[in-house]
Amino acid sequence: MSDSQFTIAIDGPAAAGKGTISKAVAARFGFAHLDTGLLYRAVGRRTLQGLEPIAAAQALTPEELEQGDLRTAEIAKTASKVAVIPEVRAALVDFQRAFARRSGGAVLDGRDIGTVICPEAEVKLFVTASPEVRAERRYLELSAKGSDITREQVLLDVRERDARDAERSAAPMKPAEDAVLLDTSDLSIESALAQAVEVIEKARPAKS
Repeated sequence: MSDSQFTIAIDGPAAAGKGTISKAVAARFGFAHLDTGLLYRAVGRRTLQGLEPIAAAQALTPEELEQGDLRTAEIAKTASKVAVIPEVRAALVDFQRAFARRSGGAVLDGRDIGTVICPEAEVKLFVTASPEVRAERRYLELSAKGSDITREQVLLDVRERDARDAERSAAPMKPAEDAVLLDTSDLSIESALAQAVEVIEKARPAKS
């Protein structure tokens, strides 16, 4: 086994830091990165445009992930709703698995990567933080973008999304049995990344 097919699965709830860690890890090791949440956001956007969710998932193209308006609160809420539809998830599985085993190594972040999409991943991390910490991070992010929203609204949204993601019948969000738990509630980005890198380094094949 070599880095040519080395998969890192990073799961966790919204605003825990998994996206930031995933991008940094991919850059450090020279691996490709896929934010799988963008797949559901892209489907959510097409749904808001009037397309039926399952049809939107089946017709999704990589180019749609490059469009820059996928981070809005409205699309995020719709993405969470379409993600509970088993047929939508099934339509996106092959896309994700093909990316995971691409040559050169891959980092995928989402909510069911280690449990459903890539159960054979060489490294599995579950990045989490308290709802209050995650809500504050999201509030500051949205406020910086000019969003007119209160801390209370953001915390409510975080708790509702956690419940939807954890309680859905199709691929509920939970740590894989062999995942390493990384709680970022009291960690700086640098400290969280250092811990992730340490786990990955231990799992990488030794260079001859």
